[in-house]
Amino acid sequence: MINRNPQLDSHRKLQHLLTTEGLPAAILLQILDTAETFVGVTERDVKKVPLLRGKSIFNLFFEPSTRTRTTFEIAAKRLSADVFNLNIAVSAQTKGETLLDTVDNLAAMDADMFVVRHAQSGAAHLIAKHVRPGIHVINAGDGRHAHPTQALLDMFTIRRFKREFHNLRVAIVGDILHSRVARSQIHALTTLGVPEVRVVAPKTLLPSRVERLGVHVFHDMKSGLKDIDVLMMLRLQKERMQGAYLPSSEEYFKNYGLTPEKLSMAKPDAIVMHPGPMNRGVEIDSAVADGNQSVILPQVTFGIAIRMAVMSILAGQPV
Repeated sequence: MINRNPQLDSHRKLQHLLTTEGLPAAILLQILDTAETFVGVTERDVKKVPLLRGKSIFNLFFEPSTRTRTTFEIAAKRLSADVFNLNIAVSAQTKGETLLDTVDNLAAMDADMFVVRHAQSGAAHLIAKHVRPGIHVINAGDGRHAHPTQALLDMFTIRRFKREFHNLRVAIVGDILHSRVARSQIHALTTLGVPEVRVVAPKTLLPSRVERLGVHVFHDMKSGLKDIDVLMMLRLQKERMQGAYLPSSEEYFKNYGLTPEKLSMAKPDAIVMHPGPMNRGVEIDSAVADGNQSVILPQVTFGIAIRMAVMSILAGQPV
């Protein structure tokens, strides 16, 4: 049978992580289970394991992201890999060097893995198709398309606090239109068996025919948050907006910002998540972000374990 998923090799094992779309539940669960073993590593006095000793990992960030790049760097170093951070936006591109030229030059330096963040959707896929066998590619966010490790750390956080996926109602609230995180979250949630995924946003911030992703659409918080177990808040991505999507940030907060009052519409034990960075007073109130239902900081911690898990699996070195 022809393997049509470029993320899997001929044995159906993970060779690149480009998107959660199309990945089987078994692969997603393998990553989550492997990350469980690495959470303990991050809590030890000596936070290193030798699984990727001698491996060279290049962080290729063509757009800025301090949080994501830092967690990938920490994850790789805790696996004892050699890590190289390249500010590509300032160097190669300004010299007229193409994306694949840059990759070819780094591959010639015996790179084992590329972590790629790019403003253009499909950039990581292009690199994965281009590199020689044995070099692995992780998508750290491409355009509006995908951000698989963020979605996976979100799934890990949900499982840590809610244990099961099959009995949950999950609401994703905010700028769905411009969010690669939302798309990756929706694919992961549905694959892992969450029976009801809702998106809550004004019409201007929803993709056309978003229902095709298997979600229920709501335009007001009152009905959208009723009996919800998990709230996943998204920031307004103003840098991706061209034109007037909203009257004002103040109006948006009034209607869609998560306040204690709006949170009370969800289940009493509902958890609140946010991929960051947060815009306090725009999509989330500080009382909620810092409240006892927030799991935003654990998300950041779990992100290191998830990225350690992905790197170790790709390198064929699971714990």
